[in-house]
Amino acid sequence: MNSKTLTKADIVDSIYEQTDRNRAEVKNIVESLLDIMKGSIKKDHALLISGFGKFEAYDKKARKGRNPQTDETITLPPRKVVVFRLSRKFRSELNED
Repeated sequence: MNSKTLTKADIVDSIYEQTDRNRAEVKNIVESLLDIMKGSIKKDHALLISGFGKFEAYDKKARKGRNPQTDETITLPPRKVVVFRLSRKFRSELNED
């Protein structure tokens, strides 16, 4: 299994190689797409990309935790988390064998 992580720079390079746009334009387009995605998740708490999957944000309540260095009990504050769920189509593509 290849352990290399695809980065934003890799995405820009890949699109740059497939189009007649310059690298700066491609970088701006990728940044704009990511800003739209982040804005949607912040505003609507969900982002659906057909054939790929759905990002969903939800609130986690405050909970008790423990500082592993001191063994002290602490309260972890409430926070938002994002989960990703694969579409059925992508899941079947991923598991083709």
